[in-house]
Amino acid sequence: MTRLMLGRTLERICKGVLLLCLLHFLIMMILYFDVYSQRFDLFSRFNNARNGSRNNSTAAGNAHHFYYYNISRPNATSTSYLAAGEQSAQSAQPDANQTPSPKPLPPCPENPPGLVGRLLIEFSSQMTMERVQKENPNVTEGGRYTPPDCRPRWKVAIIIPFRHRENHLKYWLHYLHPILRRQKIDYGIYIINQLGEDTFNRAKLLNVGYREALKEAAYDCFIFSDVDLIPMDDRNLYHCYDQPRHFAIAMDKFGFRLPYAGYFGGVSGLSKKQFLKINGFPNEYWGWGGEDDDIYNRITLNGMKVSRPDVRIGRFRMIKHERDKHNEPNPQRFNKIQNTKNTMKKDGISSLTYRLVQVRKYPLYTNISVEIGKPPPRPFKG
Repeated sequence: MTRLMLGRTLERICKGVLLLCLLHFLIMMILYFDVYSQRFDLFSRFNNARNGSRNNSTAAGNAHHFYYYNISRPNATSTSYLAAGEQSAQSAQPDANQTPSPKPLPPCPENPPGLVGRLLIEFSSQMTMERVQKENPNVTEGGRYTPPDCRPRWKVAIIIPFRHRENHLKYWLHYLHPILRRQKIDYGIYIINQLGEDTFNRAKLLNVGYREALKEAAYDCFIFSDVDLIPMDDRNLYHCYDQPRHFAIAMDKFGFRLPYAGYFGGVSGLSKKQFLKINGFPNEYWGWGGEDDDIYNRITLNGMKVSRPDVRIGRFRMIKHERDKHNEPNPQRFNKIQNTKNTMKKDGISSLTYRLVQVRKYPLYTNISVEIGKPPPRPFKG
């Protein structure tokens, strides 16, 4: 009798444990499919398809879906998702037989949902323009791109001073095009190529880029970037701010620290209004160094302050290279920096002179080749 009761008790316990396991399994499946549906939007697509069978116009209005994934190598994989999202936006446009919707695009979000965050940046793999072009099918001729699903606040021209850096340019385009697209930036890329072998003049080339870009479109924001600097976090948004912006605040060559408080080199951004307020950049810094400090002085002397991202977001990697020929350190830079207050009104975008040689549009960028002259002869010291 005792054994019989013990057997029945064990049977009940086993049934209870089995029911608990079944209940736990059902709860886990419910939670799993709930998360799965949120991640891939399956239910939303099902509802859109069902609504489309009832009303085609309603389906066209609800067909804009974009999928983004947080992955460690966004330039290798996420571009396909970006392209798929852009293609779906284009396919959702009404047919010729349908009445086009007058509804305007919404403003682009301040924090785009497709951002990845910290990026893996490396320069060991072989890079070709053909590969970069395949990665960015939605970038139009001249390196132009506009988000298909929202209205950006800024129209951004990205200006790169350039000479003999073709290999660096491939990596820059490989990384920056997908980053800028995820950031929902309306942008164009302009390579300002200094012809000849005379002394390099970075700041003057940036002034040329400002003027030439405005011939192409009504840009109201200008990002000035060296071709060897790649952002390590796509949350470092390449657009303009209420104050002049310094993006490259933590480079690997400086141990991911700001080298000094007044540093404004590498990658910076100014709105059109801010740029004109400081009379653009100086034209008389021939050779390496000094022009970024002069620009910083112009900003502060005109009552503005430099804004910067968080140091964890403003990290950059530099492509290692030897110093270019004909870009030796400028021995006059320290004297010039001390006289910014006296020179900035007469030396800048208002005094810019150059000769435009060629404008050529490539699939990923616009190349502008110019002659900017030579440095004046140094005063003879007797």
